[in-house]
Amino acid sequence: MDFLGLENKTFLVFGVANKKSVAYFVGQVLTQAGAEVIYSVRSPERKESVSRLLPGAEIYTCDVEREEEIASLADEISKKHSTIDGIVHSIAFANYENGMKPFHETRKKDFLQSADVSCYSLISIANAFKRLLDNRASVVAVSISTTRMAVETYGFMAPVKAGLDSAICFLAKSFSTFSQVRFNSVNPGLLKTSASAGIPGYIDYYLFAERLTLRKKALETQEVANVVAFLLSERSSGINAQGIVIDAGMSVNAFDKDIVKRALRPE
Repeated sequence: MDFLGLENKTFLVFGVANKKSVAYFVGQVLTQAGAEVIYSVRSPERKESVSRLLPGAEIYTCDVEREEEIASLADEISKKHSTIDGIVHSIAFANYENGMKPFHETRKKDFLQSADVSCYSLISIANAFKRLLDNRASVVAVSISTTRMAVETYGFMAPVKAGLDSAICFLAKSFSTFSQVRFNSVNPGLLKTSASAGIPGYIDYYLFAERLTLRKKALETQEVANVVAFLLSERSSGINAQGIVIDAGMSVNAFDKDIVKRALRPE
């Protein structure tokens, strides 16, 4: 029995870079459930590498910093697909090439570029695809577990993700005036992805987060992809304008006795 009812549905997934990408895991879950998955990647070079990773997959290119390319993507896909049952937005970018700086030294151009790619692109994609989305389609974005904790290594990306979380609510509200399309996000804790590996000092925070999970085992990307699939399915029809935190209990475990002991009485 196809419990999630994803078989023969069509989904558009943005953001596959490699086998460690959340978007890659999402695509695998959907494919295994019998869904048709369309992929959009940033550049021709990325399309070439992802094509080797996903032979035979339907892959398009779209630089989401260019609104004309988003519009062109929607037009191109509409020529082959009459409707899309859901969209996965797994796109984020922050320029850390000059190293991690104190937040108050964030450069305007870096912040605005990050907001454009990581947040505004969802709004632009939703608008471009609104006529192609099924009336009961589901749109899912990938955010972070909390934007209220000032994790220094994440820098200005957290405020940008806060904007994404808010945009989810406003998109759900505005789409409700003409459809039943739902907008939600998955908000995972620290993951071992190629994108995270590019954040200075990330590995130390990742290992610390692993100690803080209730199970003392790091969150797996597969677990995040499973929740994305659920949110794309009609089994989650009552969930709209929400962010689902997936952190293996880390957020409730800041005062774990073993962690406190190590901090106050290190060996």
